[in-house]
Amino acid sequence: MDGLMKAAFYTLGCKVNQYETQLMEQRLADAGYDIVGHEETADIYIINSCTVTGESDRKTRQILRRLKKQNPNSLAVLTGCFPQSFPQKAAAFDDADIILGVRERGEIEKFIEEALKSGGKLTCISNFEHNDHFQQAKAESFKERTRAFVKIEDGCVNYCSYCIIPFSRGPVRSKPAVVLKDELTALARAGYKEVVLVGINLSAYGSDLGLSLADAIDAAQSIEGLNRIRLGSLEPNIITEAFIERIKGYDKLCPHFHLSLQSGCEATLRRMNRRYKPLDYEGAVERLRAAYPQCGITTDIIVGFPGETAEEFDQSLSFAQKIGFSHAHVFPFSKRSGTRAAEMPDQIEKAEKEHRAKLMTSACAQSRKSYLKSMVQQVMPVLFEEGHENGYYEGFAPNYVNVKVASETNLHGNIRNVRITGINEKSCTGEID
Repeated sequence: MDGLMKAAFYTLGCKVNQYETQLMEQRLADAGYDIVGHEETADIYIINSCTVTGESDRKTRQILRRLKKQNPNSLAVLTGCFPQSFPQKAAAFDDADIILGVRERGEIEKFIEEALKSGGKLTCISNFEHNDHFQQAKAESFKERTRAFVKIEDGCVNYCSYCIIPFSRGPVRSKPAVVLKDELTALARAGYKEVVLVGINLSAYGSDLGLSLADAIDAAQSIEGLNRIRLGSLEPNIITEAFIERIKGYDKLCPHFHLSLQSGCEATLRRMNRRYKPLDYEGAVERLRAAYPQCGITTDIIVGFPGETAEEFDQSLSFAQKIGFSHAHVFPFSKRSGTRAAEMPDQIEKAEKEHRAKLMTSACAQSRKSYLKSMVQQVMPVLFEEGHENGYYEGFAPNYVNVKVASETNLHGNIRNVRITGINEKSCTGEID
């Protein structure tokens, strides 16, 4: 290789995928490739796919075709959850020159070199084993971001009826605490002030190592130079009194908890194979709010799940309003082939799902507005991430509220106390205190 070949990445899906793309970028950069943006003409395009929904698969194919069209002579690599879950479908993608599973991404440069030498199509997708270990790799940087997403867990064995992830990610594997400490120490030295601990099923962290998520938080708390620890998506069952008692003394832990709800109706949760009831979820929220007053509680909600009657939807809507989320992602149910939910009777019509999504989104928007109003006149430390030409900077408070301020001083990467003075549709406005 001449050392001048350009490689570009396109990432779909979750923060874990973003982290894994960063690792692949590092490997190719170390191997002598020039990493460029996916909008540029590149010699190699790597698509790190998501397969949570059928729409994700459509986007993957669309992106693959678009990038290949940018440079028909390029080498296109399709990797990630889609080929891992559906290897035969992935093999049918004519525009993909290399097809790799989840495990193979750790040696991506070797597969690219092999394909460049052979000139033919290459496919390598290995199955997960019960005794698999966490793939040891550490991210060194995240481009211009002030927050670093750090994957500490992989895999899931919950088998929710709508989810393909257990098949695309395998059993639970956790990053050892000593490896995590080394990675976080390096990121702190590189200037990152906040880390977000993420995983496919973050709540399961350590179950394979005799540890718990609290141990990962403890490891992050000990890192000098690290100001903030934020958690990715959590299952409500982890929020016990014992868990809160363990973590509430960690002053670096941000009071923002993303608790996956999916539905506020008990019957719907049973069909989803979710392992809690609305009452359990409400109890988790109450415990968090008792320990962290005014903490941010964010969530995901699916509407129009198979069999969801109008009454069941009303129960879910009322429950969401009762909780009063600081933010919610609302999704109309989307069939995912290979899951039990895709074959369930009483599928809801698209128009009805979209109608319910609008109602739920509107209700959650009102809850968010109320939450933002409660922030007015409070002083909060904000980590600034972006600057704008009009002299405004924006960043996030510990509770994950977006805050914008006017400043003639460059605030990027700084944590400054801000007095919240007002709100707009999705964020707060303020002034440096």
